[in-house]
Amino acid sequence: MEYKLIIDPQAEESVVITAHAPSALTEQIQELVAQYADGQRLWGFWEDEMRPLQVEEIECITVLDGKTYAIDGSNRRYRLKQRLYLLEESLPGYFIRINKSTLANERKLDRFVTSFSGAVDAIFQCGYREYVSRRCLSQIRRRYQK
Repeated sequence: MEYKLIIDPQAEESVVITAHAPSALTEQIQELVAQYADGQRLWGFWEDEMRPLQVEEIECITVLDGKTYAIDGSNRRYRLKQRLYLLEESLPGYFIRINKSTLANERKLDRFVTSFSGAVDAIFQCGYREYVSRRCLSQIRRRYQK
């Protein structure tokens, strides 16, 4: 593996990684770069305030009554202007789809609970509960089996 760091105050900052395949290392580098990038904040609206939300602190992003909301660690819902499919493309890899209208921060997932009927719910650290669709559940299982 070759490593090269060039410090040039005149140049625009960029990170370029050449890898044969995605790995745990490439994912960690991606997340680290994402934490320091300007785009890793979302602006959420709550009551009459507009607040910056750190992406890593968001528990999940869901659509309720046709509007997109980010739910934080205190179970507070912030209205977002972006559409869910656009957010899914720009969020880090630790956000996973758990149903048609919800993206979950897998780092903030507390557990999965199965009901008697076979339905599965995702429970977040803040206490928020959201169902997991069967299609997404199979993708989640494949993700954790790797």
